[in-house]
Amino acid sequence: MSDTGEPRHGSNEFSRRGFLARTGSILGAVALSAQVTSAHAAQTATATTASTAIGDGVRVPVLVIGTGYGGSVAALRLAQAGVDVHMVEMGMAWDTPGSDGKIFAHTTNPDYRSYWLRTKTKAPLSNFLGFPIDKSVPKYTGILDAEEMGGIIVYQGRGVGGGSLVNGGMAVTPRRANFSSVLPSVNADEMYATYYPRANAGLGVGLIDPAWFDTVACYQYARVGRKHAQRSGFPFVFVPDVYDWDYMKQEAAGTVPKSAVDGEILYGNNHGKKSLQQTYIAAAKATGRVSISPLHQVTSVAPAAGGGYTVAINQLTTDGTVAAAKTVTADRVFFAAGSVGTSKLLVKLKATGVLPLLNDEIGKGWGDNGNVMCGRANHMWDPTGKVQASIPCGGIDNWDAGGAFAEVAPLPTGIETYASFYLSITKNPHRARFSWNAAAGKVELDWQTAWKQPSIDMAKTIFDKINSKEGTIYRTDLFGTNKIWGDHLTYHPLGGAVLDKATDNYGRLHGYTGLYVIDGALIPGNTSVNPFVTITALAERNIEKIIATDL
Repeated sequence: MSDTGEPRHGSNEFSRRGFLARTGSILGAVALSAQVTSAHAAQTATATTASTAIGDGVRVPVLVIGTGYGGSVAALRLAQAGVDVHMVEMGMAWDTPGSDGKIFAHTTNPDYRSYWLRTKTKAPLSNFLGFPIDKSVPKYTGILDAEEMGGIIVYQGRGVGGGSLVNGGMAVTPRRANFSSVLPSVNADEMYATYYPRANAGLGVGLIDPAWFDTVACYQYARVGRKHAQRSGFPFVFVPDVYDWDYMKQEAAGTVPKSAVDGEILYGNNHGKKSLQQTYIAAAKATGRVSISPLHQVTSVAPAAGGGYTVAINQLTTDGTVAAAKTVTADRVFFAAGSVGTSKLLVKLKATGVLPLLNDEIGKGWGDNGNVMCGRANHMWDPTGKVQASIPCGGIDNWDAGGAFAEVAPLPTGIETYASFYLSITKNPHRARFSWNAAAGKVELDWQTAWKQPSIDMAKTIFDKINSKEGTIYRTDLFGTNKIWGDHLTYHPLGGAVLDKATDNYGRLHGYTGLYVIDGALIPGNTSVNPFVTITALAERNIEKIIATDL
């Protein structure tokens, strides 16, 4: 499958008066749509029952920390091999509708379900015409964690299914030629012959119907992106996704409840998206050997006197307080809490002497996958559409020439914006490190906002050229007053427990038999494309070896 990227923006002059006139209605509309819902039931009730939550003092053969891509792969394959698995997840189960009858909140109407223990929203696109649109929300164990550290906001999914709950579902396999720079210690032939196909099948990856794309109103924004890219000499490439495209066709036709066509994405998708809940996790549960405890946060993993590992777990309420502290014993533990969660936990355990034999590579090699965002203000003859499907389906690959791969992203506000919006992945060389701050009693990240400049420069190789060709300008009202680049965030945290450095070449942590890393922490900072297919494929590779040799 091909990498994708987005069209480049140029630097030519554009009528600011005309731009303001045609986008002046945006602020009011977005401010209205961003009002929060204060009513929510059982805010401090736990989301697990005694029959499903892991018991205090129990012993399990395998404990998986986290329910994202790597953890879900491990749980399924271990269960199929006859091993009983218990998964613990810091977030909620997301299986019960709210007061509006829907499980997930709408993108333009965030409420208590939207953010992880925040009292104010922290949207990636936080401004229009320079005015902030973030609003107060009740503190709740919501689905999106906007974790601020080291000069960057790291967006992470919170709930059973991890990042699959909140991402755009772009399921991209890196170009074969780029793989050796992503995971140099891994046999690429095996990955492309066996594990990438296995991952794509397990995730339910599919491609949009190009003929439908060419006519449907909800992808007008992407067709404008394609036109601008091609006129500047960039190829537009369709990108695979895990959305149910047949369902989306029915959405557009008005025969089923709308989800992607109604803009649902940032805070979950209620219908057509094939998150891990519908794929790997559903298959794992069907084995009868996998159980899951939502709202359970692991705080320590220590060698147990009688063998295995003593795992300390806090059961949370939906306001983030600890309802119960539990201790369980596991013969084997898989760290799958995501790049940030796994790295922070391992760094803490090493620094505080709980797992002192972990090597000095723990915490190193963290990157943001080169993420940077921007928007372009198009002419009035290039409207991008009032209705925009929230699932990206294409982009531009300028990786070889400019170090950028960018998706043509939606801006589903429900009104005409005349804006093209892009999320770029770039070949940013900077890598950060997690370290333990003993005085503060927490793990810190040494990322610097200035390290985003290479990403901006690489993205400009696309967007400057398009702006020059089209006579358009960058939007300056999306990330703050006169701020062009969304250089403050990442959707794609990677690294912190790098494969063949912090672990062996299959994710076994050095120094401790029976401890494994099996998530995005293994990948050193960049995949050249959206990373979750690579995380899944690597987990498929690693767990196959672990089952064959360790169990």
